[in-house]
Amino acid sequence: MDDKASVGKISVSSDSVSTLNSEDFVLVSRLGDETPSTNNGSDDEKTGLKVISEEGVSFKIVGNGSEQQLQQELEDVLMDPSVTELVDGPDHLGGVEHGYPTTAVPPRSGPVPPKLEIVLPIQGAQESELNERSYRDEPSDLSPGTPVPDEDSVVFSKLTYLGCASVNAPRSEVEALRMVSILRSQCQMPLDVSLSVPGVSEGTVRLLDPQTSTEIANYPIYKILFCVRGHDGTPESDCIAFTESHYNSEIFRIHVFRCEIQEAVSRILYSFATAFRRSANKAPLAAKAPPLTPDSDVFTFTVSLEIKEDDGKGTFSAVSKDKDRQSFKLRPGMDKKIVIYVQQTSNKELAIERCFGLLLSPGKNVKNSDMHLLDLESMGKSSDGKSYIITGRWNPNTPQFHAVNEETPKDKFMYMTTAVDLVITEVEEPVRFLLETRVRVCSPNERLFWPFSKRSYTESFYLKLRPMENTERKSNSDTLYEVVSLESETERERRKTTASPGILSSGSHSSMVPSPPEDDEEEDNDEPLLSGSGDVSKECGEKILETWGDLLSKWHLNLAVRPKQLPALVRNGVPEALRGEVWQLLAGCHNNDHLVEEYRTLITKESPQDSAITRDINRTFPAHDYFKDTGGDGQDSLYKICKAYSVYDEEIGYCQGQSFLAAVLLLHMPEEQAFSVLVKIMFEYGLRELFKQNFEDLHCKFFQLERLMQECIPDLYAHFLDLGLEAHMYASQWFLTLFTAKFPLYMVFHIIDLLLCEGISVIFNVALALLKTSKDDLLQTDFEGALKFFRVPVPKRYRSEENAKKLMELACSMKISQKKLKKYEKEYHTIREQQEQQEAPIERYERENRRLQEANMRLEQENDDLAHELVSSKIALRKDLDNAEEKSDALNKELLITKQKLVESEDEKRRLEEESAQLKEMCRRELDKSESEIKKNGSIIGEYKQICSQLSERLEKQQTANRGELEKIRMKVEGCEKCSILFSKEGRLKVVSARKEGSEEDTDEEKEALKNQLREMELELAQTKLQLVEAECKIQDLEHHLGLALNEVQAAKKTWFNRTLSSIKTVTGAQGKESV
Repeated sequence: MDDKASVGKISVSSDSVSTLNSEDFVLVSRLGDETPSTNNGSDDEKTGLKVISEEGVSFKIVGNGSEQQLQQELEDVLMDPSVTELVDGPDHLGGVEHGYPTTAVPPRSGPVPPKLEIVLPIQGAQESELNERSYRDEPSDLSPGTPVPDEDSVVFSKLTYLGCASVNAPRSEVEALRMVSILRSQCQMPLDVSLSVPGVSEGTVRLLDPQTSTEIANYPIYKILFCVRGHDGTPESDCIAFTESHYNSEIFRIHVFRCEIQEAVSRILYSFATAFRRSANKAPLAAKAPPLTPDSDVFTFTVSLEIKEDDGKGTFSAVSKDKDRQSFKLRPGMDKKIVIYVQQTSNKELAIERCFGLLLSPGKNVKNSDMHLLDLESMGKSSDGKSYIITGRWNPNTPQFHAVNEETPKDKFMYMTTAVDLVITEVEEPVRFLLETRVRVCSPNERLFWPFSKRSYTESFYLKLRPMENTERKSNSDTLYEVVSLESETERERRKTTASPGILSSGSHSSMVPSPPEDDEEEDNDEPLLSGSGDVSKECGEKILETWGDLLSKWHLNLAVRPKQLPALVRNGVPEALRGEVWQLLAGCHNNDHLVEEYRTLITKESPQDSAITRDINRTFPAHDYFKDTGGDGQDSLYKICKAYSVYDEEIGYCQGQSFLAAVLLLHMPEEQAFSVLVKIMFEYGLRELFKQNFEDLHCKFFQLERLMQECIPDLYAHFLDLGLEAHMYASQWFLTLFTAKFPLYMVFHIIDLLLCEGISVIFNVALALLKTSKDDLLQTDFEGALKFFRVPVPKRYRSEENAKKLMELACSMKISQKKLKKYEKEYHTIREQQEQQEAPIERYERENRRLQEANMRLEQENDDLAHELVSSKIALRKDLDNAEEKSDALNKELLITKQKLVESEDEKRRLEEESAQLKEMCRRELDKSESEIKKNGSIIGEYKQICSQLSERLEKQQTANRGELEKIRMKVEGCEKCSILFSKEGRLKVVSARKEGSEEDTDEEKEALKNQLREMELELAQTKLQLVEAECKIQDLEHHLGLALNEVQAAKKTWFNRTLSSIKTVTGAQGKESV
């Protein structure tokens, strides 16, 4: 793909352009162990190169690498370099740039690898879009093309300066648009200006007087952080603004302009985007890179891609990867985020200024025009300062991403291309990193989580730069290099595979040598196996557990003596559930209380190698869930163990590769016990001897391995000798990390079982077993193919538990006597002494002088780091002190306010007490008044009751008298014959049929008299009833007056004694009812 080796095009948002100024915002840490080499490989003797003749060489100890090479070889443990990745041709001496071991390549025939090409697109899709949006038919008075003298720039007239204001978030588009709206609406005295925008990043934005072209103000491009225009359809659509910072200041200002011609806004924004570009020259669209030379500089970058999906809870979670196909598993219709981590891993550190754009496209080998720009959410360095992180939002529901938003069949996958454009301070051109990854869109109901599956895709890139001459640099420019080539690890391997002969399958092989294991898992990709890969089951047969249980029970009775059947059981592998206990017993850590206590003290001390430990922790077992999270429990425990050992062992300190061994131990026991076992392995098993005396013992181990190969696998030994492939080129990690760095965990754990049981010589058994099983494949490879075979296919084929078991069975079946190893060790020391005697004193002194110079440079670098750390600590301390003073001032102000509130509260309390006393007095008066009124009303009620009783008695007497009179009248009527005839016994008149005419007149008189008497009696009765009614009316009137009096008393009461008076009224009312 042409774009993969390109320095990418610049992509600019249509509404805003952002830049990150490293001078103001990026802290570039200086690592003590990353000092660039000074000799650049110009002298074979200085760089430790060994030139191998075409006929081959005899067996020499120097073939195992120089001391400098072995010290630098430690970098390989974590950086995973390939010592032949810079080999270009039969006459070129290959090596790895900056701090990696270099190796001479014997001349050999074969196709020459193709040269790299640089593609420098002058105008990409986004730029074309901006050109199309820019106005074309501009008035002549706008003069967009008028150049500013002595500077390549574009001048825009018909602009009005609306003013400037301070902003807190200089890269926030929301805040910038808010300030644009405020200044546009509140500006009372606008200023007509012309705006000059330079065409290069070294230029200056100038405000000019439109009449005299006199400069009013200027703002260098490197101080401008953000440029934004008003949104279409808003009153601010004719405005444009940019934010700028003061040098070494945290004050940011925004300058706002209004364009008389609205179409000019897009053109101004495009001019700013052009100014933000690092390159002002027009490179050819495709320029071939010059051939690699020893003087060229190669900078290695590791770029990781992580995809996050909306989990429905307001957050984004990293998606998992398919365990077999290594493809991202996506869900359709979910909002996503693309996170890019860029980390430089070799050579002098380059400062990344900003990201111009994050682009995405479905498919593979896509064109620039097919890439789609994503919205950038954030950019900047990580909290530890090691990586540069870019985050962008991806909406898969848009039409251009339709291909990666539909469900993919289970047996298929698709490719997706991601590109990130970066501006590096020291590099003239912008750099584009392209990542091609596999993705599969799964059903929403499919389970997407896989244990121990990595969730990011990582690719290594090799950026070759050429130092620029002083005459080639632009004035006031920080650029030091120009890009020669940019190549990914995948492209490099593909190119080398094309240039190298194919690996032929072996037709026959000896029955004594085992055939390479078949691996059902996918091995067609060129990615090395990540450390910490593989699952280890804790399931074990009952009989095996019973056997181990009986053995441990007997062993605990006498820990000083190992059981006889222990070695045989260990060769079959310790059960995973028992490894923690068995490893501690094998290492003799059953009584390690003093180490545990010492560990707790060591973790509180400072380590001089803290930066190296912190850097390596993030690269240890990235495929394991326990260690993959930055700042998680696993990395925290691993950091403490490595730090404690670096303080414990001052002579050796922390060495790269220890973190892998410590991580293996941490997976089986607490960190205190893991530290104890690590100390035992380093001291009692002789692992620390490999790092002493300029790795002299490690050289001896390489010599012993090659002598064992010469004896056991002579044809492979001869093949390696012809290729110039030496033991230190492929076996360094085997000895330094005990196979823990790259091999699957099942195999690693079994190797540690054997190591703790039988000693460090087990490494020779495993190494020879690996070489025997891979012999047929290795015999068909060339120099580069062999190194790649050791780095990629060998670890991958033992991901299968069955394959690993066969390998370990073969390793255990090999008999390597200690007597033989001692013999080879004596041979090594004899050869070493002969070489030292033959070496000229001047050469020896020069070599020693170079070593001392390197040590001096390293110490100076460490001194600079410590000084930098001291200054940073002082600055941080001063900042903390200022914050404490500000906090103290704020607390003093709060104390004064609190005291004032206390005084006011006391005054309020006194006022309330006075009011309470007044209310109590008023309540007492009202209570007395109420009691007097109650007494008065009681006397009135008593008098009314007495009157009512008197009237009742009088009425009863009157009724009794009336009844007596009536009885007398009735008796008189009954006694009179005439009257008895006229009246019945009830006193009613009778009807007499026979009337006497003579007595009619007497009867009428008597009737009249009786009627009159009856009327008088009725009248008297009516008067009595009237008097009774009047008495009842007076009683009701008095009760009404009593109710009014009680209401008035209740209205005069205050809220806080309502209940008291209510209870009094209730009691008095009850007493009144009882008295009534």
